[in-house]
Amino acid sequence: MTTAPLYNQMGETIGTVGLNSALFEVPLNTALLHEAVVAQEANARVVVAHTKDRGEVRGGGKKPWKQKGTGRARHGSTRSPIWKGGGVTFGPTAFRNFARKLNKKARRAALLSALSDAHRHERFLVVNSLVLPEVKTKILSTLMSKLPYANERALVVVEEENLGIGVAANNMEFIQVIPVHCLNAKEVLKAQRIVASQEALKRMETLFGAQPHL
Repeated sequence: MTTAPLYNQMGETIGTVGLNSALFEVPLNTALLHEAVVAQEANARVVVAHTKDRGEVRGGGKKPWKQKGTGRARHGSTRSPIWKGGGVTFGPTAFRNFARKLNKKARRAALLSALSDAHRHERFLVVNSLVLPEVKTKILSTLMSKLPYANERALVVVEEENLGIGVAANNMEFIQVIPVHCLNAKEVLKAQRIVASQEALKRMETLFGAQPHL
């Protein structure tokens, strides 16, 4: 079992805490991490671009001229793609699906690989408590500034939904608060440091530590 320094809210080292090797000693799997991040971003993609085909364009219900006798080519609708103002052929539509499937075991393995890499590079910090006396941005900002790597993008991991810390972090551009059950490889990789409470660490071991990884 590996260990990590344990800090208090004053940024002082008060001891060490044991880290479960099943979570924090997993080999780096860059291919799986890439797959997990791409899948997460694809599943979050909102399809906006949409062109109308000839069935969606307004008008064109009347035949522009009779079929025979005019000397002109026959046409049935002014909404044909070859007419100005007509529908678009093979254009992008909002019905496209970019979702990618990644099974639960692979997602979990990617997360553990990211967490282990963060620990190996000393980006994973443990704080004895993340309970704020008041729901104020200034208090959370002061707490984060006293921890190592104070000026870097941080991911704050809490045991469960913590409205107090979440509200306090709303105005902090480089601080993101996330409950343990929402942890994912993308957010861990984005953060330059991960700050977890001891309770959150125990919850992580409960959720992720007992199962085999890839």
